[in-house]
Amino acid sequence: MTSTPSHAAWLNLLRRLHFYIGLFVGPFIFVAALTGTLYVATPQLENMLYHDALHGASTGERQPLAEQVAVAEQVTGGHLRLHAVRPGLEQGETTRVMFADPSLIASENRAIFIDPVTLAVKGDMTVYGTSGILPFRQVIDYAHRSLLLGDPGRLYSELAASWMWVAALGGIVLWFFTRPRRRINNRFQNTRRVHVTLGWILLAGMLLFSATGLTWSQWAGGNVDKMRAAFGWMTPQVNTQLRGEAPAVDPHAEHHGHHADMAMPASDDDVVRFDEVLMAAQMAGINATKLEIRPPRDANSAWTVTEIDRAWPTQVDAVAVDPATMSVTDRTRFEDFPLMAKLTRWGVDFHMGVLFGLPNQLLLIAFGLALCVMIVMGYRMWWMRRPAQASASPVHTLVQTWLALPVAGRVLVSVVALLLALALPVLGVSLVPFLVVDVIRWRKASRRVQALS
Repeated sequence: MTSTPSHAAWLNLLRRLHFYIGLFVGPFIFVAALTGTLYVATPQLENMLYHDALHGASTGERQPLAEQVAVAEQVTGGHLRLHAVRPGLEQGETTRVMFADPSLIASENRAIFIDPVTLAVKGDMTVYGTSGILPFRQVIDYAHRSLLLGDPGRLYSELAASWMWVAALGGIVLWFFTRPRRRINNRFQNTRRVHVTLGWILLAGMLLFSATGLTWSQWAGGNVDKMRAAFGWMTPQVNTQLRGEAPAVDPHAEHHGHHADMAMPASDDDVVRFDEVLMAAQMAGINATKLEIRPPRDANSAWTVTEIDRAWPTQVDAVAVDPATMSVTDRTRFEDFPLMAKLTRWGVDFHMGVLFGLPNQLLLIAFGLALCVMIVMGYRMWWMRRPAQASASPVHTLVQTWLALPVAGRVLVSVVALLLALALPVLGVSLVPFLVVDVIRWRKASRRVQALS
C-alpha cells in the first residue's frame, strides 16, 4: 500500500509505539489476563472447598437472626465490632456474620458461618469485599490486582489497563493501513494473521476491561471518579443520617468493600433488632435472597439493608431503617440509577464474571486464554523479525519517528500524550522509560556500527 511521507511517518510512530507496548507492557497484560481467567474460573471450586461452611441443614425452621448473631459473637469473644450480617435466606444456606478485625487489611472481614436452623458454627474465615470471596479466591484476586505485593503491586494492573486499549486500537489501525493486498502464506504472515484475527475478536473486550479496570485503579481511578461526578454519573448511595445530610453517592460503590462505614460495637439491643430491621426492609420492597444488613455507624445513623445480587437482573436496591421507629428513612433503587451508573455496575460485574452466571464465566475464560495466545503470537512475530545487532537506524526510535512528523503532527501528539498522562498517570510515567530505553538502545547500536565500519 503506497504511503505519502507524512502518512508513512504516522505509521512508523504507531508501529514503534505498538511494538514497545507489546514488548514491555505485554507481560503485565498477560499476567492480568491469566490471573483474571483463574479468578472467574474458580467459584465452583471455591464452593466445593468450603462446602461445609457455606451449607447447613436443608430442612427445619430458621432461628431468629438475633440468636445466630449471638452465637457468632460468642465465637469472637465479643471483642470485635459487628460489621454486617448476610442472612441465609435460601434453604440449606448458612448465615455470614462479619466482624471488623483490626488485624485484617481494608475490605477484609472475619466471617463466622452459622447454620440458621441448628445454630451450629460451620466456619470461621476471612472474606473479602462486597463479592464475599473466600480465602482461596482471595489469593487469586490479590495476584490479579497486585501480584500479592499490596498497594505497590497495584501499579502493574493499572499499567496493563492503561495501555491495553491503546495497544488494541493501535493494532487495528496498523492492520488497516499495512495489510497485504493478497494472501501470503509464510510463517510470519500466518502468525500475524492469528494475532490480527484475535485482535479483532477481542477488541470490544479489551476496551471494556481497560475501562472497568481503570475505574478501581490506584491513580487513574480518582480521575475517573471526578469525571463521573462532573457528569452526574455517580452511583446513588442511601442516606443513613437520621438528622442532617449525608453524601448521596459513593465513588467506589461498584467494586470496593465497606470498611469506610465501620459499624459501632453491637449492643444486645442491636442484636435483637436484626430481625425487625430485616422485616421492615422486606416490607419496603427489598426482596432479593442475597442481602447484607449493617448496624448503624453511630447513634445518629440508620441501619441499612442492601441487596447484593449482581446477577441478571441486577438487584442492588437499598433502604435505610430508623431503629427507633423501624420506618424506612431513605432508599435507592437500581432502576432509578443514571444510565452511566447502571453501565458501570454491569461492566464491573461482567468483568468479575458474575453478571450472567456460567455463560459469563465461560466467555471470560475464552477471552482470557485468547488474549494470552494473542500476546504470545505478538512475541513470536517480533522474534521472527528481530533485527541483527549491527543493524540500527534512528528512524526506528520513537523520538525519530515523532520528529519525522509534520510540525502540526508533533504538536498534536505532544498535546494528546500530555492529556493522557494527566488522566492516566501510570501511562504517562511509563512512557518515559520507553523513550529512555529507545534512545539508549539506538546509541549503543550506533556505536557498534561505527566500530565495525
